[in-house]
This record gives sequence, C-alpha cells and structure tokens, in this order.
Amino acid sequence: MIFVWLTETVPASGLRSKCREDQGIPGKRRITLSTFTETMWVNRLMTISLLLVVVVTEEKLSEHAATLAESSAKLGLNLYLAMAKVKGSENILISPVVVASSLGLVSLGAKGPTASEAKALLDMSKVQDDKLHSALSQLLGEVSNSTARNVTWRLGNRLYGPASVNFVEDFVKKSKKHYNYEPSKINFRDKKGALKSINEWAAETTEGKLPEVTKDLSKTDGAMIINAMFFKPHWDERFHHKMVDQRSFMVSRSVTIGIDMMHRTGLYNFYKDESNQLNILEMPLAHQLSSMVFIMPYHLQPLDELEKLLTEEQIRTWLGKLQKQAVAISLPKVKLGVSHELQKHLASIGLATAVDKSKADLSKISGKKDLYLANVLHSAALELSTEGNPYDAFIYGRKELKDPEVFYVDHPFVFLVKDKKTNSILFIGRLVKPEGRKMHDEL
Repeated sequence: MIFVWLTETVPASGLRSKCREDQGIPGKRRITLSTFTETMWVNRLMTISLLLVVVVTEEKLSEHAATLAESSAKLGLNLYLAMAKVKGSENILISPVVVASSLGLVSLGAKGPTASEAKALLDMSKVQDDKLHSALSQLLGEVSNSTARNVTWRLGNRLYGPASVNFVEDFVKKSKKHYNYEPSKINFRDKKGALKSINEWAAETTEGKLPEVTKDLSKTDGAMIINAMFFKPHWDERFHHKMVDQRSFMVSRSVTIGIDMMHRTGLYNFYKDESNQLNILEMPLAHQLSSMVFIMPYHLQPLDELEKLLTEEQIRTWLGKLQKQAVAISLPKVKLGVSHELQKHLASIGLATAVDKSKADLSKISGKKDLYLANVLHSAALELSTEGNPYDAFIYGRKELKDPEVFYVDHPFVFLVKDKKTNSILFIGRLVKPEGRKMHDEL
C-alpha cells in the first residue's frame, strides 16, 4: 500500500503580499504576507490537502502456480532423500523450484511417456501444457525476485545439445519465455573445450562463486541441462561483524574443522523436539518474505535418523510448534558450493524414460528422436554471512532476552529456505563438512 500526499493551494482573488527589503542587510529580500483583515479574505484563501491512498494489489499466484509450489516442495524433499542415501555423500544443496523448472523444460521438449513422466513428478498430469509452462514461469519469477525479498540470488539455466543438433525454433522461443533457458550447441567431442566453456559460463553466471561446476562429462551423446546459482540470505536482523570468532565444527568423532562462527542473541521462532532430540530454529530473512529453517540433532551424530523423519507432514508439524523466544545463536559463517548430477536420482523417483537413450522422445527439441537427457547438472553455492537489516540495539535491555535457549551449530544439520508468500521451498540441503582447516584427527 502506497500513501501519496497531494497538496493544492488555490490563491484567493486579490491576495496581496507585501515585499520589503531588509534595510539592515543590503542585497537580501524577505517576502512576507501582509496581515489580512476581515474574514472575507480568509474565506477566499483555500488550501486543499488530499490524502490519496493508492492500493497496489499484489499479483496472486494462479491456482496452478500454487499447486506447483507445493508439488515442487514434495519433489525437492524426495530428491533430497534419494541423494542422502548415496553412500559417502556429504553436503547437499538443491533448489526444488529450479529442479521443477528443469522438469518443465523437459515436458516442453518431450512427447509421449517422456513428457508424461515429467508432468507427473510435478503433479500436473491433467493440466494443459501451456497452463503448466505459464504457471511454472510465474512461480519461478516470483520466488527468484531477489529485490522484493532482499536476498542475493544469481541464477542461470542452460540446455546444451551436441553440435549436430538443430533446435526447433518454437522450442527455443518458449524455453526462453517460460524458463529463461538458453539452448546452446556444444562440441562434446572436444571434451576439454566443452568443460572450459561450461565452467566459464557458470562462473560468469554466479559472479565467480562457482568457478568449476564439473571436472568431467560422463556422457556426451545427448542433451545436458545445467543450473548454476548463488544464494546469499540477508538476515532480518544482522549479526554484528565483531561477534565472529574461530570455533570448531565436528564432522564426526574423528574429524573436526576450524571455521568462523558468528554469534547473536535475539527473539526467534524455536522448538525443542525432545522425543526426537532435535532443535528447530527459524530465522527470518530481510523483508520477511522468506526464512531459513535449521534442523539439528542435540548432539553429534549421523543425519540418517533425522532424515528418516523428513516428511512433508513432519516438517509442517515442526513449523507449527515453533514459538518466538530468546535464542542465543552461534552459526557457521561459511560458503557452501556443491554440484550434483541429478539424472540418476530423477530416474529413481519417476523420470526414467527421458534419461534412457533407447526410449526417450525429446523430438520437440530437435524435430526428431535423436536426443535423450544425458546429464542434469545442478550446481549451487550458498553463503552464510553476518549481513542483514540493522538490529534493534535496545532489545538487549529487555526481560525477554534473559535465559535464552542456546542454538550452537557445531555439528551437521539440515536446513530449508522457505518462501512464505508462495509456500514453496527455495532450497533444501545439509551441511556435513564445511570448508576449513582440519584441526585434528582424533577427539
């Protein structure tokens, strides 16, 4: 809502003002209004002050876009759990809404079962194609509006095809319109040159935050989808830059990493799940349109048990039990960069045909059945810093901050970046092993 003040002054007929020069200060002129007698002069002076209230109506998500917000959260959770089961996997960082847009691109270029599977993963099987693409475009455009949310989010998407492919003009047009994708040809036979081109594009897209998204190309005989993004949340109340020091982060009982830790005490949504021995903390981001949720076991332990609990219903239960209270937070000041090859994981949750060279039908991309989805590279960087809105210094004298709960993040945890306006999940991930100096091998 915008308030606009409009003031109009209508001079009375015959209004006279008297100008006189101040004899004491040569060269200076002072304008004064003469004193008016008789009420007729007053009555003829009209000053109209209008307060116009202009209500700017925010664009609401369409019904299909709202459905996609929920289905993309489900998709992201299922994908996360599939990735977490891989033996030896450590850090995970994916954007469900970006993955959903990649599936939208697949359905745009596919026919038959290939298209049907992509739409099914989005819970859009019965929705017309044009409505699906418009809804995904609206959702992605809304959540990636970094200005409205006062966050840093650099996002780039590309579809690479072999040098021999000829992209259908209609596909190129619609992929740019709905998904901001740039279909590009690349000579996969020159693997070194292809890698250089891909990594340079990703580095430029993320302003150097992802200097190398891949060291190798496992398959070079099909289409390749690449997402490259950098996300930096700005807190609703920033950390003081001087409240940062060196602490240890326990990766396991035998590995500890030295990291920077930032500290602050404030009023936050917090819940202690005593039955599962978990702490859940929600930190609002600037403009309060989104928030970052941390889920951490009480003590150092593998995240397997926590991840078994990760269902949509359980997450809703945790969020529903959050209560605002004083919390003393110690949070890693870290940078996290991860590249995931998603094609196998997507196949495991339902996108089997598109990644199968013998069955895929991506003929709406090239005009013939000469492509399959060889690679889906999802690369993301996250930076947790002290930056955010100014904090209220007077809060520290308030009684509410006495005896705060302690949320000391010195061991692996799961996190979500949740968008409140669309009810979608912007990111889901886990931090198991941050970058830093290995401190010692044994406890």
